[in-house]
Amino acid sequence: MYVDKSSDRGSFGSRLGVILASAGSAVGLGNIWRFPTEVGNNGGAAFIFIYLCFVFLLAMPVMLAEFVIGRGSKANTVGAYRTLAPGKPWIVAGFMGVLGGILVLSFYSVVAGWTLHYTVESVANNLTAGQDFGALFNQFVSNPWKPLIFQILFLLMTHFVVARGVERGIERFSKVMMPVLLVIIVVLMCCSLTMPGAGDGLRYLLRPDFSKVTTGVVLSAMGQAFFSLSVGLGCLATYASYFRPEMPLVSSAFSVCVLDSLVAILSGFIIFPAVFSVPGVSPDAGPGLVYITLPHVFNEAFASLPLLGYLFSGMFYVLLLLAALTSTISMHEIATAFIHENYHLSRQRAAVLVTLICMLLGAACSLSFGPWIDVKIWNRGFFDLFDFLTAKFIMPLGGILITMFVEWYLDRQFVVDQLTNGGTLRVRGLRVLLFLIRWVAPIGVGIVFLNEIAN
Repeated sequence: MYVDKSSDRGSFGSRLGVILASAGSAVGLGNIWRFPTEVGNNGGAAFIFIYLCFVFLLAMPVMLAEFVIGRGSKANTVGAYRTLAPGKPWIVAGFMGVLGGILVLSFYSVVAGWTLHYTVESVANNLTAGQDFGALFNQFVSNPWKPLIFQILFLLMTHFVVARGVERGIERFSKVMMPVLLVIIVVLMCCSLTMPGAGDGLRYLLRPDFSKVTTGVVLSAMGQAFFSLSVGLGCLATYASYFRPEMPLVSSAFSVCVLDSLVAILSGFIIFPAVFSVPGVSPDAGPGLVYITLPHVFNEAFASLPLLGYLFSGMFYVLLLLAALTSTISMHEIATAFIHENYHLSRQRAAVLVTLICMLLGAACSLSFGPWIDVKIWNRGFFDLFDFLTAKFIMPLGGILITMFVEWYLDRQFVVDQLTNGGTLRVRGLRVLLFLIRWVAPIGVGIVFLNEIAN
């Protein structure tokens, strides 16, 4: 067994760096478009309340379990199980995390590449009124080369941060980019709330409609809470392996959950006032909302103030780009840390290898919208296949295994020591947290898993 515990492994330098990096891992494109759509379609404030309950009852316990595994082992997601359960089959969960991280980065970077393209187009003022944005989007994603170029550029941006290491790369980037992301959200929200349809948009978003709350809505909120925080893959366990011994795990996890939920909710304050300011625009367009509907909204809503529309559009796509980048960094780090520590490669070479693998797999995902649209595996293109495998199998199964490992295999005192920093911290509701990790989280994630498979 080999686990790199040398000084070049690195560590986060501050608690702020831990919270911002971990929150950045959770905050992604889904926070900006998927969460507001789920809220609008499923009871408004009623859905938000249910979602927040599951964030702290389901997703946070899984996050804490990942933190325990990561800091308790001081190793990558595979090395963690080798250290804590030598010779046991639990290591399968570690390999699942590495595979899942590579698959997610491969198909997620395709969408991130689209976002980079739209950021460039918006800054260049090419998203002007009078265009058929649906046709433009379809022409772009089906092109064999343009999406690949932007995907590669985005992966190189991710690679640059990860290759620089934990403190000089991931933490330094998070300390700059996460505050910038939050500032952009506040500015866009203030602009959006001044639009003519702001009142209708806020009512659509925040009015609690409990008549829409069904079993399906509850399961949707449960799934959104789990997937929103990126738990189950091991990226948070990998980050936790860089935590210093004095880092308070419980309060840090709570802060990450609050920050991630805040970004998701505030995104609704941007999307819906803008959408309702333009008659006839559907607020439930899903991913098409970002690349087809919103360019039209920006032009129509700011028809009398084109400069303000240009600034709003540019800032919005920069926001999306930063959200995508903070997520892909954590996915890249899962595989980079594994290769670096288990195959004795330098961090830079390990990062290069991961980037090249994801470029190749990502190219297949990108081409599945164009020249390879008829290439199917299990009746799915590469993009849909990778998404299906990670969202429906790897992430929920990983979440179940992680919580079961922490509460059913690890020594109870070891877990308590990690959560209380060896008894030096008083954690309120510790028994409740342990109960949530032991029973509620694995059962809840299991329900999410079965529901996803059924659907």
